[in-house]
Amino acid sequence: MGAYGGRVTSLPFGSWPTAITSELVVAAAVRLDGVRPDGRGGVVWGEARATEGGRTQLVRLGEGEHADRGTVTDLLADDANARTAVHEYGGGAWWLHGDAVFHVDWSDQRLRRREADGSVTVLTPEPATPRGDRFADGDVAPDGSWLVCVREHHPREGAPATEVVNEIVRLDARAAGTPEVVVTGTDFVAAPRLSPDGQRLAWVSWDHPSMPWDDTVLTVRDLATGADTVVAGGPGESVGEPVWQDDGTLHFLSDRTGWWNLYRWDGATVSPLVVVDAEIGLPAWALAGSRHTTLPDGRVVFARSSQGFDALAVRDVDGTVTELDTPFTAIRSVRADGPDAVVCVAGSPTAEPGVHRITTDGTITTLRAPRDLGLDPATISVPEPLTFTSTDADGAPRDAHALYYPPADDGPADELPPLLVVIHGGPTGSAQPVLAITTQYWTSRGFGVVDVDHGGSTGYGRAYREQLRGAWGVVDVADCLAAARALADAGRVDPARMAIRGGSAGGFTTLAALARDDTPFAAGADHFGVADLEALARDTHKFESRYLDGLVGPYPQARDVYVERSPITHVERFATPLIVLQGDEDEIVPPNQSEAIVEALRRRGVPVAYLLFAGEQHGFRRAENIRRALDAELAFYARMFGFALPPGEDIAPVPIEG
Repeated sequence: MGAYGGRVTSLPFGSWPTAITSELVVAAAVRLDGVRPDGRGGVVWGEARATEGGRTQLVRLGEGEHADRGTVTDLLADDANARTAVHEYGGGAWWLHGDAVFHVDWSDQRLRRREADGSVTVLTPEPATPRGDRFADGDVAPDGSWLVCVREHHPREGAPATEVVNEIVRLDARAAGTPEVVVTGTDFVAAPRLSPDGQRLAWVSWDHPSMPWDDTVLTVRDLATGADTVVAGGPGESVGEPVWQDDGTLHFLSDRTGWWNLYRWDGATVSPLVVVDAEIGLPAWALAGSRHTTLPDGRVVFARSSQGFDALAVRDVDGTVTELDTPFTAIRSVRADGPDAVVCVAGSPTAEPGVHRITTDGTITTLRAPRDLGLDPATISVPEPLTFTSTDADGAPRDAHALYYPPADDGPADELPPLLVVIHGGPTGSAQPVLAITTQYWTSRGFGVVDVDHGGSTGYGRAYREQLRGAWGVVDVADCLAAARALADAGRVDPARMAIRGGSAGGFTTLAALARDDTPFAAGADHFGVADLEALARDTHKFESRYLDGLVGPYPQARDVYVERSPITHVERFATPLIVLQGDEDEIVPPNQSEAIVEALRRRGVPVAYLLFAGEQHGFRRAENIRRALDAELAFYARMFGFALPPGEDIAPVPIEG
């Protein structure tokens, strides 16, 4: 029997009728943007809502441990959007202190204070240019009178990356005022955190060409004397997530052992708290990450990733580490909530992320449940860890990793399913072993999906992450080709119907994998990907303006490598049909990248479809655009692979040139 009650085993793979339509993908869809206890028995979390234009609303669950005992309230006005543009990727757009909620609004990037009665005070000055000053990642002094946060200053509209200044500033927490610069001089700052007595400030900093997962420094300043102490970090060490303890010590993450583990600084020396061959930290693409927290009795609760799967663990005061028995495989925003519990955002292979309260004995209370999609759990494709042989930058064999999602049914006995190779962004990101309805959109129709954790991905230690150093466009491409061939050689997918898709950095890997004579792929989908590395090096935002130094080489000294690695350079090898999807307000990978590859393929007569979405930035947030992008990609594969679209879904065809 098919996954949704009708016989589909006799229908061709790809054409199966399914309840998982693009309409279901966006119906009541939210992306949970962190969670924080409010200190009064309630919990606040952020919801980025696709059906409301992708805006982020803050939601409060009132007193009471169980959702049915509290009151759920939207805190912000209907036109508000708690989202910051710092680093373009944002994060840390809101925080709490007492009854007050502090948040940055996307419209003007000004910082606001919201009181319990709903009144709002704008704390930062009106910017000289639209979104000229951006704020994020704040912390409030113990007495509530002032705060510190990150400010990203854009001196003029369209200012180049070299003119943008990132600093830590001090602000009045109760009234409008002029920011006072507290920390400046480095290219980037993050995680300003005030000690419990308000006398010391900890923060993380780094300089070009490093990224926050490469080389960062953790500094503590005595605010009375101005004396700075470097606690940890430097070349070859990534530190982050500083958290002050009630006794005045400082916990933080460091990858000095090759894994992001947990350490303690007592004011004089650093000592390890948790040392495991697993990643407690995550790459700081967004600000204000939280993967560890401390309970009142000194126990530490932390999330850790091993072989691509997360788990939650507790470190007792005697150093004993116990892993909790939970179903969750993707965990973030871990924060203490009472004497023996944490709240977090967590999901599993059969459940989307929700907000959960988890006690140290493993008891789970769901505060914000995932969507009820009405799906039989038996119909959900669960990922299988896949390790396969690939090659490094020198061609030597090495292991690579992926998650494979088989089709939801066996299908016709005389046919193998098409394969969709998915590449995550970053390229320092990772495949997430959590229910993604966009993945099930494909598997429920008869596609196999392999989500590749190529060399350079997070979750396998620093050495694996650094396999992409100087080798972007080589190692990642080799791993995607190897994953597809491994599944084809095992007889699990049809080698003649393999497609590759990716967004942003994954879009670059997609294009690079197609712009070669030996590509095994018969179709591709490029979501706002990079076609011209040289153009990206010259025209991108500050946060990533030197990222390619580590992935490719310093520019312009290594210009020859940039040209050679760019897919646009090798369009004469490009014979694979391609669909390209792009937002017209993307500041990270501008539309000219997509337009360059589309125009080149047009000239060569290669089948190409191009959809440009108005009002979208880096990644699609609006429900109507998410739907159109998914359905257009399906229609494209149907044309290329020769299967019929399921009846009744009203999927519009996508115009294909050539």
